[in-house]
Amino acid sequence: MAQSHVSIGAAGKRRRRSARGLMRRVRRARPLSCLILTLIAVIMLIPIVFTFLYSFFPKGEISSYLAQRGSYDQSRWMDILFSPAQVSLRQYYTILIEEPQYLQLFCNSVLYAGAILVGQGFVIPLTAYALSRFQFRGRDTLFFLVLVLMVLPFQVTMAPSVMTLRALGLLDTIWAVILPMIFSPFYLFLVRQFMIGIPGEIVEAGQMDGAGTLRCFVHVMLPVCRPILCAAAALSFADSWNMVEQPLIYLTNQSMQPLSVMFNQINTDSTGVAFAGAALYLLPMLLIYIYFQDDILLGVQLSELK
Repeated sequence: MAQSHVSIGAAGKRRRRSARGLMRRVRRARPLSCLILTLIAVIMLIPIVFTFLYSFFPKGEISSYLAQRGSYDQSRWMDILFSPAQVSLRQYYTILIEEPQYLQLFCNSVLYAGAILVGQGFVIPLTAYALSRFQFRGRDTLFFLVLVLMVLPFQVTMAPSVMTLRALGLLDTIWAVILPMIFSPFYLFLVRQFMIGIPGEIVEAGQMDGAGTLRCFVHVMLPVCRPILCAAAALSFADSWNMVEQPLIYLTNQSMQPLSVMFNQINTDSTGVAFAGAALYLLPMLLIYIYFQDDILLGVQLSELK
């Protein structure tokens, strides 16, 4: 018995020494890790910073600067403008007031992204709850079809989607863009997998308190799934905001297309307002990410744990 106590004590000391050694190595590697991550963050943020910076340059100055593209010496670095000769809001005035077609396209993007998020907010959690908690005939087959649709690229499903929308009379309407995006298989899979990892005792406790199926879903399941739902909402907004192929295929009326489709024309035909248009295009995504940052990180961490 004494020998067993001695061996257990020696093993505990070895574990403590190993833990202390690991902590020392982590502390030594922390400055290097912070430096590497900071450099990566700076490199990734440089285009965004210069986009917002150049949006305050006068139209003539930024047009002359962009005209130098392709004419600089290959043996030296291209000159970079760090400050305008005079801060100007003329680009924003041109986009928002003088040329309202850009503002209309921006509003179209807001309409599509908002409608898609609202539709997914009703469809995705309810469907994921049914596929994760209910037992019914054909459930596994239905989920398998969801997986198949998730791995198929848009180019494969494009022709059937066009034929279906034409048969329903929805082609060349805003619903042709909104409805297919509402039933997104990827976010359905994401939320369903998260719900499967939730212990059944949580739902059973709500049922023992007299809560029905719908009440358990609203008051038990949705609060627990808040991190993954917020992460899915942020990612879905990015997909909806940046979609290009769907509006090009489903819409022929250019006044109904979002800003993401017309962004190349802003760059080529109106170089004076290119950076202001890019800044307005990036701003909603930055605000969404900042608002949902904690939920996105928590959702990813919980998904990895599960």
